[in-house]
Amino acid sequence: MSPPPRRFANTHPGVVIGNFPWYEMVWRSLRGDFKPRSEPTGGYAAFAQQWSVPVDHARLAQRQQAPVVTWLGHVSILLQVAGLNVLMDPTLCGFAGPLGRFGAPRRVPAPLAPEQLPPIDVVLISHNHYDHLCYGTLRRLRDAGQSPRFVVPQGLGHWFTQRGMGPVTELNWWEHTEIAPGVRVHFTPAQHWSRRTPWDTNASLWGGYLLEWARPEATDPWRFLFPGDTGYSDDFKAIRQRLGAVDFLALPIGAYLPRDFMKPMHVNPEDAVQLMLDVEAKQSMGVHWGTFMLTQEAFDHPPRDLAAALAQRGIAAERVWLMRHGETRAIAV
Repeated sequence: MSPPPRRFANTHPGVVIGNFPWYEMVWRSLRGDFKPRSEPTGGYAAFAQQWSVPVDHARLAQRQQAPVVTWLGHVSILLQVAGLNVLMDPTLCGFAGPLGRFGAPRRVPAPLAPEQLPPIDVVLISHNHYDHLCYGTLRRLRDAGQSPRFVVPQGLGHWFTQRGMGPVTELNWWEHTEIAPGVRVHFTPAQHWSRRTPWDTNASLWGGYLLEWARPEATDPWRFLFPGDTGYSDDFKAIRQRLGAVDFLALPIGAYLPRDFMKPMHVNPEDAVQLMLDVEAKQSMGVHWGTFMLTQEAFDHPPRDLAAALAQRGIAAERVWLMRHGETRAIAV
C-alpha cells in the first residue's frame, strides 16, 4: 500500500482550516453562506456591463519588457514582463467547480476564451481549489497547442503530469525557481487550505508567488506579489522582511462573508489594506471579487468596503486599482 498523503499546515499552528464536518457544510449551504444575499445595485447584467471592457487582443499579442497587467476576472491575471507572458490561476469557465459546469456560477462573462490567450510561457497556480485551479480552462489551453511551464505548490505536480501538462515545477514555501534569465519566482506562505476531493484535504500546499525581475541598469529588482487566497497573518510581514518591499500587489478584496467562517481563509477589505501595508506595496490592484457567486456579500460591496478601509487609514483610493474584467494597464516601474 502507498503511504497516506502528507498533510500540510499553516505557519500559525493554531490555525487549522479544512477539517469541516460534512453536516456543517450542508447547513451553511442551506443557510445561504455560499452565495450573495442580494444582487448588486441594478442587477447582475448591469454590474457585468459596468465592470467589463473588451480585451485589447492586439496589445496582448505584443511581448512586453516593462510590466503590463490584464485582469481576467476573479484572481486570474496575465502579467506581461521581461518578454514573458505569465498567467496566474486562470479560471475562465462558466462555473468554479468540477467539470466547469458545477459549483459557483460565474455572473460576469470571462473576457476571453482560453484559445484567445497569447502564447503563455509560465502558469502559476496558488492552490487546488476549483476557483483557482480550473481544469476546463487548462485543458482548452493545452488542446489549443499551448505547453507552458507550470509552477505549482508542493504535492500538486502529479495532477498536471497525469493530464499531460508540463513541464511542472513544485515549490515549498520560500523556495524559488528561475523562469527566465533575470526573472525569479518565489513561493510564499499564505493562510489557507487545500482540497480537490473529499479525501485530499490539505494534501497539497497553498501559497502565493513573488516574481522578481532584475531590471536592466536598476539596483533593485522589480517585485510583483500574487498572494493567492489567504486570511490575514504575520506571513506578509515575513515576506517583506525576507524578500523586500513589493512594487505591485494583486490584492484580494472579496469573498469575505460570513466572517465567522471566512476570516481564517479570506481577508476582508480592512485586512487587505493591512496586508498591503505589511508588504509596503507601492501600487495594488483588487482581485478575488465580482466574478463568481462564492460568498454572502453582494458583488458591488468589496469596492465600497475597500474605499472605507482606505479612508480610515488615510490612504488614497488610487493606491488600489479597481480594474474592469478584460482591462489592461501598464505598471509604472
